[in-house]
Order: sequence, then structure tokens, then C-alpha cells
Amino acid sequence: MRQTRQDIAIAPSLLAADFARLGEETAAVCAAGADLLHFDVMDNHYVPNLTVGPDVCAAVKPHCPVPIDVHLMTRPVEGLVAAFAKAGAEWISFHPEAVDHVHRVIGLIHEHGCKAGLALNPATPLAVLDHVLDDLDMVLVMSVNPGFGGQSFIPASLPKIAAIRDRIDTLGKPIRLQVDGGVKPGNVAAVAAAGADTFVAGSAIFGQPDYAAVIADMRARAVQAAAAPADAA
Repeated sequence: MRQTRQDIAIAPSLLAADFARLGEETAAVCAAGADLLHFDVMDNHYVPNLTVGPDVCAAVKPHCPVPIDVHLMTRPVEGLVAAFAKAGAEWISFHPEAVDHVHRVIGLIHEHGCKAGLALNPATPLAVLDHVLDDLDMVLVMSVNPGFGGQSFIPASLPKIAAIRDRIDTLGKPIRLQVDGGVKPGNVAAVAAAGADTFVAGSAIFGQPDYAAVIADMRARAVQAAAAPADAA
């Protein structure tokens, strides 16, 4: 196992839940074994969709005993950091293309008591990590183009995940490597083998009759792949 890889974490995406029953859905998926609750925030500017804001985060927080992981697909970002921190978020990720000063926003997230992640779109070059990786708590690899749920995983994401894993290992810090987009039981092992340790899944979990069974299945497949020798990954 690679030395800096974190424990496997499954993060169901609330975007795929029944929005008429968000409190119940949140409680159910947490009871089923979720490690994080992934909260997709879209603004119809940075991405072509509109989802939820801080008030919804605050509303589901009492039903959520696990950390809330907010992914800001918005422009601007800065004003939402304080609002989501106040609403109960523990992790906040953003896209470098959406801000003028990446390092400053990372610091702003930390100032509000949250852990900071940087989200990379499929076409975002890894060079954006060159001067900020040491300040991050998580790198989020988008394995689809952001803006819509239910998309298919982009296979070209796998070498990108592996390259980021190498950077994290070289740095030697416990930085989570999250993957979001089309992740499901059928491909989670390949994603884990590439180096990811945190897996966002929407319809693969919320669209199924037994949340606990899917989460347990994904976790088992990811753990097995992560435990394999690096040269076998």
C-alpha cells in the first residue's frame, strides 16, 4: 500500500437523492455507512445547472453525523466559503478556474475552520498543483465534466489520478485524493488501484434499493484494490 494513502472513504452525492425527502435520505445514507456526505453546489454560471446553497446544507446538517463535503462549482467562490462553513461544512473544494488567487482561497477555507480541496476538471492541467499541493487537504479529480449528475466515467482520468497520487506520495503528506463522476461498483477498483482513496457516488448509491449493500460493496472492492502492491495497480 502506498504510504500516504488515507483510509478508504465513500462519499454519497446528495445530488442524486430524492429532494422531497432530503432529511430522510441524508439520515439513511449515513446510517448505511457513508463516510462523508458530498454536497454538489452548482450556480448556473460556472457550470450549466443550479442546485443547492448554504440553507439546504444547514437544513440537512442535523440529520448528518458524518462530515459534509462541499464541492463548489461556482464563480465566484469566496463569498460562499463563510456561508457553507457556518452551515456546517467540514470540507470545501473549489475549482482553480473560478478564482483569481488559488492560494488565497485555500487560506480562506482554512481560516473558516474547514479543510480545503482543489477540484480538477478533466482538461485542467496538473500544473495548477505545483505551488499549492502542500497547502491542500484534498485533491478532487473530476472524472466527468462538471454540471450534471449521471454521466459516464472518463477512462482517461485513471492516469491523471495515478500522476496525482505520485505527487502526494512524493510530498509525503496525508492529502485525500477524491474522484467524482461516474464512480460505481463496476469501476471503483480501477479508480482505487490508480491511487484514489475517496469515492463520490450519486445514482450508484441513491438510485439503488439498498444503500448499505452498495456502500459495503464499493468499500470492499476499493480496499482490496488499494491494498494491492503498487506495481500491480
